[in-house]
Amino acid sequence: MNIGEKVKNLRNERGMTLKQLSEATGLSTGFLSQFERGITTIAVEHLSNIADLFKVKINYFFEEEPEIEPIVRGYDQPVIHKLNNMIYKQLSRTPQDKQIAPKMIEIMPHEKRELPTTYPHQGEEFVYVLEGILTLVIEKETYQLYPGDSAHYFSTIDHNWDNQTSNVVKFIVVHSPNDY
Repeated sequence: MNIGEKVKNLRNERGMTLKQLSEATGLSTGFLSQFERGITTIAVEHLSNIADLFKVKINYFFEEEPEIEPIVRGYDQPVIHKLNNMIYKQLSRTPQDKQIAPKMIEIMPHEKRELPTTYPHQGEEFVYVLEGILTLVIEKETYQLYPGDSAHYFSTIDHNWDNQTSNVVKFIVVHSPNDY
């Protein structure tokens, strides 16, 4: 990422327009637009003013961003959250800039043996069972998915999944659009 792109990211993160940045720095919007797109360079004193404006040190613009490896090792899957009897693990190193965010979900056995409440949301969903028996409810139909089974459906219809057994259920889920 070049210096102009870093300025643009800071500006966007703070909800600032090019015009507002122009007014705060005394630089024209045309110049700032070209700078953010990497078409022109900027004098150090102007970059220093921008750094002060965004409350970052000037070396922020010159630091190399570490290359993020696209691989997630099995022993290094970050837990993104725990909800009731479910553990959600992230299977993508950088899902925030992608169209999908694959997750592995582990559902622990639990006492409650009634079917889960179904609900719709935007997009579509894909599940693939790795271990155990996943109970999948789509509208009024209930399915038992075994290891190796998968399902792909529009998320806009009522659906939900659960573990109705006394063993752990592990499965992969991919949502589109990304709900990271």
